[in-house]
Amino acid sequence: MDGRDLVRSVKAVGSGGAAGGLRTVRAAWRRRRADASGLPRRGAERARVPGPVQGVVPGPGGGVIRFARSELRITVAVNGAVFWGWDGAGPEPSYALAGRCPEPDPRAVLEPDKDGGWQVVAERGTVMVSRHGAVEVRTPGGVTLRRDLPPRWWEPADGGAAHWMQRSEVAADARFFGLGGRAAGPRLRGGTYRLWNTDPGHAVGPGDDPLYLTMPVQLVVADAATHLVFHDTSWDGTVTLREGEEGAGSGHDRAGTSELRMDGGPLRCWVMMGTPARVLHTWASLTGAPALPPAWALGHHHARRGSGSEQEVRGVVSGYQERGLPLDAVHLDNDHYDAHQVFTVDRDRFPKLPVLAEELRRDGIRLVSVVDPAVRAEPGNAVYDAGSAQDAFVRDAAGRVVEGVVWPGESVYPDFTHARVRKWWGGLYEERLAQGFAGFWHDLNEPVSFTAFGENTLPRSARHLLEGRGGDHREAHNVYALGMARAGYEGLRELSPQERPFIFSRSGWSGMQRYGGAWSGDVTTGWPGLRASLSLVIGLGLCGVPYSGPDVGGFDGSPSPELYLRWFQLGSYLPLFRTRAGLRAGRRELWEFGEDVLEHARVALVERRRLLPYFMTLAHLARRTGAPYVRPVWWGAPEDRALRDCEDAFLLGDSLLVAPVLDPGADRRAVQLPRGRWYDTVTEKAYDGPGQVLIGAPLSRIPVLARAGAVLPVRGDGGRLELEVWRPARGRTGGGLVVPDSGDGWDEPEIEQYVTRLRGQRVVVERDGDEGPGEPSYPVRVRGLPQA
Repeated sequence: MDGRDLVRSVKAVGSGGAAGGLRTVRAAWRRRRADASGLPRRGAERARVPGPVQGVVPGPGGGVIRFARSELRITVAVNGAVFWGWDGAGPEPSYALAGRCPEPDPRAVLEPDKDGGWQVVAERGTVMVSRHGAVEVRTPGGVTLRRDLPPRWWEPADGGAAHWMQRSEVAADARFFGLGGRAAGPRLRGGTYRLWNTDPGHAVGPGDDPLYLTMPVQLVVADAATHLVFHDTSWDGTVTLREGEEGAGSGHDRAGTSELRMDGGPLRCWVMMGTPARVLHTWASLTGAPALPPAWALGHHHARRGSGSEQEVRGVVSGYQERGLPLDAVHLDNDHYDAHQVFTVDRDRFPKLPVLAEELRRDGIRLVSVVDPAVRAEPGNAVYDAGSAQDAFVRDAAGRVVEGVVWPGESVYPDFTHARVRKWWGGLYEERLAQGFAGFWHDLNEPVSFTAFGENTLPRSARHLLEGRGGDHREAHNVYALGMARAGYEGLRELSPQERPFIFSRSGWSGMQRYGGAWSGDVTTGWPGLRASLSLVIGLGLCGVPYSGPDVGGFDGSPSPELYLRWFQLGSYLPLFRTRAGLRAGRRELWEFGEDVLEHARVALVERRRLLPYFMTLAHLARRTGAPYVRPVWWGAPEDRALRDCEDAFLLGDSLLVAPVLDPGADRRAVQLPRGRWYDTVTEKAYDGPGQVLIGAPLSRIPVLARAGAVLPVRGDGGRLELEVWRPARGRTGGGLVVPDSGDGWDEPEIEQYVTRLRGQRVVVERDGDEGPGEPSYPVRVRGLPQA
């Protein structure tokens, strides 16, 4: 039993005493026995490579290239994305794609290349295939972005799933990002990263991998262009990255490398290239537009610490109201359930939950409920009985229902790869809506089963329907939480069609943004955990999940007042702004940290409330373009290498640059600025980029800078929408977009575009319309001191 196994055992014993610990041991042995009998034994294997080209079959958008021992299908889609798949693999079926595969681009043609190879020339680049199966992606100007060497398969001699390896080379100056939520990021340096959604069993920091939400998505940024590559297989695997190195003087460059090893599944991938904005837009068009959160979900959330009651919830809310602190949502953990069983209520501690929810809603506060996938395996439990009647639960290879151990005790798990089960589960949210809940937080959905040793999930041999194809947990594990999010989202669309659903998940997979956002999981309390929080949010945004955020203060332990304040200040500029702590952590209400912290945090809360129209605009833009709210500082200038290596600041949309304080005792910090003029939003002092500047960061605030010429929609006096305009630099124009939405419904507000310029010493702000410039629709306030 290693250290993590011990942690899991202690966790289980703590939740159920010695009996709980015994249950985890039994669950582990059940899983081992199930896998021993249900998985094919891997014996002798044969290695295989494609071999030489034998012929081609042109087709729409590309065609099929036949090799001696494999074949390669290449298709350029109308959205500019390029697909290729080996061994006859096509783009469907896929859990990542939003609906059907895009139509092929009829302009892309497969044609001969030199040395017996072939190529497909498209508008955004060229794909070249050598006579032995190497695949190279080039820009329209002929610069190589990525070169995949011929893949290799290892096939069991007795049949079964082959595992495979794909080595790739990228430019020497390239930097790797993505792979889902990685605490070590956002820039992924050399190392091996596992592709297996995992509950580590403890609070996590920068050295921990894998975590809750992994994706086989690499975003690679180089001088020539940015490209995203997505290997569409949900099996377990690893990615080993090594950054390149440019030769000094006349020395040779050393290319960066990526080695992907997968335990099974098809070898197929999508590649898209261009600017970061274009790449993420193409990715969203392929995998689905991000769900639009209701307006209240962009405010401040507070998760109630465990062992609470209605009285405690009222006490926390009163604490906020008496101190004049904004609060938009209160989250209830699974201890509000009856014996931790999902879709129930502990009537002793919450006797009038719907009344509480209605009272809070009248004050502008919503209730959010945790929802775990595990169902207590006990006849008489209504959810268990209904699921059993539906044959909804995952079974093993022998046909027995798989049991694990989670907070309710012995539990079973719905098969979310089955459309009928998703429909049934989605209908269960009716009980939650009747209790007054407005949003839902999916937890333990990797899925988790506490075990005394080994990985804490279901047996790999557990059977899943996989939309009728059939398969086991090796393929279904990583998409389990995606299916659960889909079930909840589609169920809520039917149950409450007038309101936008609000769901965010601890786990998921590529395409999860269609159904909601992500929560960064149980990050360790400490300054490294604070850094990891930012890395996770930036990384998820670059994988197409724009709405995410950490638990302010970390999961375990008691943060110092300084650490808590710096975390709170960072969180106030992230999409999901939630304060929460684990069961064994100290209280985390703001007033517990002293008057100084309370007053400084009040400033952050008030500023978050003031910026809500800007956050809502970013949400609409994310839905329409795929661009994340939180962007790396190189977003608009990926060719700037100093920006590419900056990991301690971020852009919030196009208009704001946020530089959180990530080290103890700091009262100022260096900030790497992109090109242009930037104003400190507190002092209104101007700084010119590109370059590094030193800015004051007292405990009362973190540096936030506004781009010269920016137009920000903000909440003004009386709650009305105003335009905050930052003085443009002389000789330059600026602007911004406004989406005036403060509701929770499905209306699509019109996007308003504004342009700013200097005319003498006067700042001119005009609305850009089809009939020419017009007057702004809202009051305008100009900021930024005139420069000499």
